[in-house]
Amino acid sequence: MSRLLRIGTRGSRLARAQADWVRRRLEEAHAGLRAELVVIRTSGDRFLDGPLSSIGGKGLFVKEIEAALSAGEVDCAVHSMKDLPADLAPGLVLAAVPEREDPRDVVVTREAGGLERLPEGARVGTSSQRRAALVRAAYPALQVVDLRGNVDTRLRKLADGEVAAVVLASAGLRRLSIDPPHAELCDPESFVPAIGQGALALESRGDDVAPLLRALEHPPARVAIDAERALLHGVGASCVTPLAGYATVDGDALRLRAVLAQPDGGRVVRVESDGSAARAAEIGAAVARRLLDAGGAEILRALGAA
Repeated sequence: MSRLLRIGTRGSRLARAQADWVRRRLEEAHAGLRAELVVIRTSGDRFLDGPLSSIGGKGLFVKEIEAALSAGEVDCAVHSMKDLPADLAPGLVLAAVPEREDPRDVVVTREAGGLERLPEGARVGTSSQRRAALVRAAYPALQVVDLRGNVDTRLRKLADGEVAAVVLASAGLRRLSIDPPHAELCDPESFVPAIGQGALALESRGDDVAPLLRALEHPPARVAIDAERALLHGVGASCVTPLAGYATVDGDALRLRAVLAQPDGGRVVRVESDGSAARAAEIGAAVARRLLDAGGAEILRALGAA
């Protein structure tokens, strides 16, 4: 086989690192395949002044890439799974889910001790509504502020004293080989990760490219993502709703934890369920219904998302 594969990606250092990892793995899996990265600047990368919630959410990090894919300008796309909306653009498929990186969040501070050692009123930076709500619920004396930018930018703002702590994805730090001196991993039982966090999404048009991408498919990761995205679809939440969902797979067993919170952290609804991994999507949908019935529907109504 002699073929050129054009891979669409955002231009951030993390996005390029993720896409380059996919490029190398695909070239190793398919003799004669040559893959190249095509950098596409998204709306989310252009508008950095305000909170994501004010400009449309994390879906803005994928829509231009999906448009290029639909138009045939690229052959496939690599996204952070947590950036994908519940529904893909028409005609596109989630062709492969590679092995997942560490899905946990990590708190980085200038000095040791994590959030527990910060003084009252200390500023904690994050652009995630989910992280903000969970920090406010657990540490109401701290001040959560919106902090946009890539990983390097946020860590620089921490070092410059703009904030006392930042909350990031462990996967991003690991993929960039960044090891901050004062970083504490969050317990995913209580600080539940974002849906899809740590996973990559390989998207295509469903044509002859999809079988090439499936060489990187990791079945346990796919099962977990199927459950989490069924939860996202069932709740009907947007990318900026304080919704968390994390599935773990152990052999044939699956466990799904879900959280829906008020942005101010005043109310946090938690639901979990387990069952057969073969029923991942059913479990995700069932957890969504339970989450809504337990008070999540009221939170969504208050957010204007119902």
